[in-house]
Amino acid sequence: MSTQTWRNPATLLSAGILLLVLAWALIPGLFTSQDPISGGDTQALLAPSAQHWFGTDEVGRDLYTRVVYGARQSLLGAVIAVLFGLVVGTALGVLAGVWRGGVDTLVMRAMDVLLAIPGLLLSLAVIIAVGQGTFHAALAVGVTSIATFARLARAQVLSVVEQDYVEAAYGSGATRTQVVLRHVLPNSLTPVVALAAVQFGSAMLQLATLGFLGYGTPPPTPEWGLLIAESRNYIATAGWLTLLPGLVVVAVVLAANHLAHIIRKAA
Repeated sequence: MSTQTWRNPATLLSAGILLLVLAWALIPGLFTSQDPISGGDTQALLAPSAQHWFGTDEVGRDLYTRVVYGARQSLLGAVIAVLFGLVVGTALGVLAGVWRGGVDTLVMRAMDVLLAIPGLLLSLAVIIAVGQGTFHAALAVGVTSIATFARLARAQVLSVVEQDYVEAAYGSGATRTQVVLRHVLPNSLTPVVALAAVQFGSAMLQLATLGFLGYGTPPPTPEWGLLIAESRNYIATAGWLTLLPGLVVVAVVLAANHLAHIIRKAA
């Protein structure tokens, strides 16, 4: 990747947004000294000001503080979702591409079924089966990406196994497992990992949707989708409660998608 690409203003802005949100998640106390759970003596539904950058919610809690602390739940959920989809999907794709035959047919038909189900509906079905919470919501979102990772991994494996060095490895007496671990996987993973970067923004948006619907992190723990859901009854009188967390979600998703596009082009 060229240095010129990273000097692009859009790229620098995207990287800055993601670094800021990552810092929110890791060290939230550095950015705010207020309590994200209890409202204290602060007046409720205050408009944004120098004292309360994002205003206060219906019980007097500082909204900026809740957005900062909510970054941990949102980012953690997105990372779990992407890793789950990456690991399971890649394993299934490699299995189908290496063993082929009946195994390939079985795995790919199962992936076709997953792709035929709308992502939100599939996520809700998984949550209903395993229960609510940040971790379960992340797994539900991860399930929706398994088929995408599996299809790409299979395509990469089918291309790699036809290479001369793979045939030479078999000719030298290596077992199928050794060939897969030493030659097939290392030469197939780059596009799959690049896809994981693309899926990150999508996973965060899906998690915010589940949080808005009440299937994510339970209150009063702050989470971005939940913050938007809690404030929907005050859109007419305190629109900032919905607008500002929503803008944060949009900014992070756009920044993640922009950087993912660059990473995928360079892969």
